[in-house]
Amino acid sequence: MIPQSFIQDLLGRVDIVDVIERHLPLKKGGANYFACCPFHGEKSASFSVSPTKQFYHCFGCGVHGNAIGFLMEYSGLSFVEATKELAGQVGLKIPEDTKGATPTLNQPSNDGLYAAMTAAAQFYREQLKKTPAAIEYLKKRGLTGEIAARFGIGYAPDDWQGLKTVFPDYDRKALVECGLIIENDQGRRYDRFRHRIMFPIQDRRGRIIGFGGRVLDGGEPKYLNSPETPLFEKGRELYGLTQAHKAIRDEASALIVEGYMDVVALAQYGIGNAVATLGTATNAHHVTTLMRLTDRVVFCFDGDAPGRKAAWRALEASLEALRDDVTLAFLFLPPEHDPDSFVREHGAQAFRDAATSARPLARFLLDELKAQVDLDTAEGRARLIHEARPLITRVGAPLLRLQLLKTTAEAGGISQSEIETAYGLTSNRPERTQDTWRKPQQRSSQPRPRGRTRAVTPVGILLRLVLDNPGLAARLPADLIEPSDAESLALIAIVDAMGIGDIEADCGVAALVERFRETPHATALSKVAGELVGTEFDESVVELLFEDTLRKLQADAINHEIVELTGRERDGGLTSAERHHLAHLILQKRQLGEPRKI
Repeated sequence: MIPQSFIQDLLGRVDIVDVIERHLPLKKGGANYFACCPFHGEKSASFSVSPTKQFYHCFGCGVHGNAIGFLMEYSGLSFVEATKELAGQVGLKIPEDTKGATPTLNQPSNDGLYAAMTAAAQFYREQLKKTPAAIEYLKKRGLTGEIAARFGIGYAPDDWQGLKTVFPDYDRKALVECGLIIENDQGRRYDRFRHRIMFPIQDRRGRIIGFGGRVLDGGEPKYLNSPETPLFEKGRELYGLTQAHKAIRDEASALIVEGYMDVVALAQYGIGNAVATLGTATNAHHVTTLMRLTDRVVFCFDGDAPGRKAAWRALEASLEALRDDVTLAFLFLPPEHDPDSFVREHGAQAFRDAATSARPLARFLLDELKAQVDLDTAEGRARLIHEARPLITRVGAPLLRLQLLKTTAEAGGISQSEIETAYGLTSNRPERTQDTWRKPQQRSSQPRPRGRTRAVTPVGILLRLVLDNPGLAARLPADLIEPSDAESLALIAIVDAMGIGDIEADCGVAALVERFRETPHATALSKVAGELVGTEFDESVVELLFEDTLRKLQADAINHEIVELTGRERDGGLTSAERHHLAHLILQKRQLGEPRKI
């Protein structure tokens, strides 16, 4: 048995998009993410994942659930096993329940690996304080002790087994598993990092999962990263994201640069929204990660040939991830500069101005293609159209792709319809458009049920509003809700649970549904939550809708009592007290008035 409070906390920490994306390729569409459903065969994507509601729903087969439910359905795990896996992903340890029972879970833990990385990072920081040459190197690069401490920068001594002072049990398997030491074919062990400035790499929770080392002299390689380990997957991480997270939000933009020193140097000059890839080219996962934080991402590259080549690779990797509400732009520095040297020579404001004027992705794409052809010739224009096709047809943002089609057609001297025909988009348009995998996003004050049309009762409206905003349950009088069907019974249960403090007002739909998993209300709540995955309530009218629906219930209750009393008066008359009560009810009905139309 697992404490309910722990499950609620766990679902509040995990991101269902990250959980499902480990198993399915998701595409962004409006507020949600979409994929082909893994639970039934289909060619068009009807499996929708809501990051705001932390819930998934398939509009094809009707399957739905939260992160725990997905792992149970997809991986065949038990409830305890799925909870354990999610807890491991966010670094939580399942506690004993209030009755003293503990789950019997035999899956291996990475706690020892994290502990080893933390101990090594502390060792490297201590060694930096004792090594004047390393301190002098950082000073020459313009770094202060404050910035070095903020990023946890350290120094790996020029010693084959320097870490032995930290780990007397140097033969521990975990030290090889987390990449701190290397074991050669003869079984001899030695430190992976020696005589290097050390940059700890952190995951999104701030845990150290790897290191990057910059050599102090002319040795090779210049930069050395941790290998792939159970903690560290290079293609999924960004250096400096933990430190940059708040600045990215505040600046409403993110910078992707090429190296650790670029990130740190920019931070030294007050530009804190920069991150770097970890020895790999920029990929779609990097871009998607940043697009969840901001609607503007700027790639910053050196202006030389290698820098432009890297920029083009980043462009190609970003095409499928593009959204119409996000701008990706490219900043090219003068050939003699990288971000580190540019900001030291020209200052932070000059760098910010350059980033603001960075070329948007669409313009960069077409400028690069145009530079390779002679647009004064028919052959050159035909080549432009030919070279643009595999790029434009991969663009995931439908409106941006339309703009690219129009601009490319104009540059190529043909019409939009002609280029669409040439690209095979006219006769088979649904092949690549977002409509093939995206269900239209509803945005209305009242949810409209999918499938067979049916009226949503006032209680049904309140249940949907409460699932979307559980705090509203605290304002609902349970005795006003007539226990007539599954939805009304579920709503009464939520109100009762809120009244005794069994659920929190900000718990969210996924945690709220999970709270009632093993109750008679599970089916009704899960079904309604699945409907909400495709529905967005207009925040401007939610309060009005809640108040007016509540007023409607109150009016219905009063009307019911008035009808009953007037019927009894016709049959045999009322007592003086009953007539007084009837008059009071009629007055109440007039005071309530008619609900507003929303």
